[in-house]
Amino acid sequence: MTTLDWHRERSDLSGMQLLDQAAASADIDLRAVRLYRLGRVREQMRQRGIAALIISDPVNIRYATGARNMQIFCARNTPSRYLIVTEHRTILFEFTGCEHLANGLETIDEVRASSTASFVAAGPHIAEREKAWVVEMVGILTELVGANATIGMERMNAGTSIAMASAGVRIVDAQEPIEMARAIKSPEEMKCIVASLRATEIAVGKLREAIRPGITENELWSVLHQSVIAQDGDYVETRLLSAGNRTNPWFQETSNNVIGENQLIALDTDVVGCHGYYSDFSRTFHAGPGSPSDHQRTLYKLAYEQVHHNMEIIKPGMTLKEYSEKAWNIPTKYHANRYYLSAHGCGMTGEYPYLYHHADYPASGYDGEIQPGMTLCVESYMGAEGGSEGVKLEQQLLVTETGTRLLSMFPFEEELLR
Repeated sequence: MTTLDWHRERSDLSGMQLLDQAAASADIDLRAVRLYRLGRVREQMRQRGIAALIISDPVNIRYATGARNMQIFCARNTPSRYLIVTEHRTILFEFTGCEHLANGLETIDEVRASSTASFVAAGPHIAEREKAWVVEMVGILTELVGANATIGMERMNAGTSIAMASAGVRIVDAQEPIEMARAIKSPEEMKCIVASLRATEIAVGKLREAIRPGITENELWSVLHQSVIAQDGDYVETRLLSAGNRTNPWFQETSNNVIGENQLIALDTDVVGCHGYYSDFSRTFHAGPGSPSDHQRTLYKLAYEQVHHNMEIIKPGMTLKEYSEKAWNIPTKYHANRYYLSAHGCGMTGEYPYLYHHADYPASGYDGEIQPGMTLCVESYMGAEGGSEGVKLEQQLLVTETGTRLLSMFPFEEELLR
C-alpha cells in the first residue's frame, strides 16, 4: 500500500460523513472529563510538593474546572479571574457579576468575586490594590494549607508577583505541573477532541467550497470562523490563512489580499473548538481554474512526505531526542524557512511537549518521553527562502499503547499529489 493509498483509506470522508461523526461524538460524560482533569492537576501538585496553585490562565482554569468565561478578555486582563486549587478544595474568583456561571460544576467548591489587580482597574492606586490582593490571598492560603507552604503561581502582572514574594510566600512556577497534567488525555477526554476536530473539518470543508479567484483572504477566513462558532466552538486562536506570494514566508496573517487565479491558499486551523479543545491541522489548497504547476506540486509532495514520515516514526516510549534524530531531514533549499517545530502537544491549546527538528535540537530541544494518551500535531512548512509560494500541512494524532491513531481526517488535495 502506498502512502497515498494509506491516507485515502482513512481520510476520504464526505461532508455528510463528517456531520454524522460530529453528531455521534456528542455522547460525552463531561462530568467524568472534568473530574479526571482536576485529578491530574492534583496528582502533579503532589509529585512536586506544591500545596496550592493560583491559576490565572483562562484555558487552565477551564482545564481544571470546566468553568468558561470570556477567555480572550481574561487572558488580556490578568488577573481578572483566578482559581485556587489545593488537595481538597477549589475556590474560583470570578469576574464581578459572573459568579453564577460556575453553578453546578462539581469541580468548584466555592465561588467568590475577584479583585482585579491591574492598572486598568486601579489606576494610580495599583500598588495598593496589589498589596491588598496579596493580603487576601495569603490569608486564604494560610487557612487552607498552612504557613510556609509552597505555592504555584501562573503569570500575573509583575507587581502582584513581587508583592507575593515580599510577603514571604514560597513561590514556584505553576506551568510545569499544569502542562504535565494536560499532556495525558483520558478516553472520555479524547471524545471532546474528536468532536472538536469533526466540527472544524466541517468548517474547513465549507471554506474549501468557498475558494474562488477574486475572494479576499479575510472573506475566506470568515467562512471558517462562522462555521466554528455556529457549531458551539469557542474561537479561532490565530489568523493563519494566506494566498499566493503571501504563503511564503509562513505566519503572514489573513488580510484583504485578493486571491488570484491558480494560487495556493495555505491554512492552519488553530481552532479552540467544541468543549474548549484545540483542533489543529493545516491544509493547502489550489484556487484554480487551471491545474497546479509542477513547482506547486513539488512543494506539496515534500510537505506531505515530511508529515507522514514523522507520523510513522512516533512510538510510545520514544524520547524526544530520539524522535529528533529520526525525523525527516528538510532539504537545504527549504531549511531556512522551516516551521519552527517538527511536532507539538495539543489539548485545549498547543501544549507540552515541543518536538524540534534535528538541526534545532542542540539549541532548543529538551528530553522527555512520548507517552500513551498524548495528542501530537505533526507539522510541515515547505517554501524556499525568497520563493514565490509555500505549502503548510499538519496532522493531529493520538499516541496509543501500541503506536498512534490518526485523528484529523480532512482529505489532502489529490491534484497536488499527482
